[in-house]
Amino acid sequence: MTRPIAVYSDIVGTDPAPGISALQSAGWEVRVAGSEDPAAVAAVGAAAQALLIGYSPVGVEMLEALPELRIVATQSVGTDMVDVAACSARGIAVSNVPASATEEVATHALAMALSLVRGLPHFDRSTKRGDWSVNPAVSLSRPSALTVGVLGLGRIGRRFAELAAPIFGDVVGYDPADFATPGIHRCELEEVLRRADVLSLHLPLLPETTQLLDARRLALLPDGARLVNVARGALLAPGALLAELDSGRLAGAALDVFESEPPASDDPLLLHPRVLASPHVAFLSPESEIDYVLHQAENVIAMGHSGRPLSPVAAS
Repeated sequence: MTRPIAVYSDIVGTDPAPGISALQSAGWEVRVAGSEDPAAVAAVGAAAQALLIGYSPVGVEMLEALPELRIVATQSVGTDMVDVAACSARGIAVSNVPASATEEVATHALAMALSLVRGLPHFDRSTKRGDWSVNPAVSLSRPSALTVGVLGLGRIGRRFAELAAPIFGDVVGYDPADFATPGIHRCELEEVLRRADVLSLHLPLLPETTQLLDARRLALLPDGARLVNVARGALLAPGALLAELDSGRLAGAALDVFESEPPASDDPLLLHPRVLASPHVAFLSPESEIDYVLHQAENVIAMGHSGRPLSPVAAS
């Protein structure tokens, strides 16, 4: 009996071995292309029923190169790199891994928020320069006097809110979907922006959320607000954010994600003294690295068994 074929395209900083082992134990033949190029992927696994990706784009060209494909399994919560509508039109399932790093991403966002509130990036730099000043050039705040705004109330946004609630004075949140969020004061988008002394972004990147925070919306934030983005860089209009930071109206921004990754070495946001940056690592831990690859493989295995992945993504 011919075994179904699963092919990995790009490998993004995780060891695929646990996923490969799980797939092989479930009867799959596994191949690794190690490339984003559709022709290279097809050369390794043109008859593949499953494509497992890191961040490689999956559009019509990739789908046409793999005519037997039944599932595209991502190794992330976001699926903006996949043309989900094109997959759906061809009867190809798309799956994500929504719960693999909830704790890591939420705590990374909270750590970034608190670092901005207490001026830690500034103090780290100034102390190492020998400046032992008790009159810092950055404003410091008492967290319990601040309101945190959360945009996006999925697993990560809700967990961030749970962690932030005992520390900050109030937590308000917005999500375009209508579902219960106990313990979070739900508001409309612009009300959250007007109230948020600290704003944390946890929305998926969709056409309607691309550059959601443009110049007009960023101007709604209170003077001295801080912004944290551990979701997707393109949720923000970079020029508008830069202008708010340059003017001093925003006290700071913490960015784990950028519109283009990695950002250029001369990217003005990357170099800005009011920006705390990390290289898209909010999800990382030894535990999450294993969970990501296992949950990705388990979606493929479930598709083979039942015709449906464990965490399917619907076309919007």
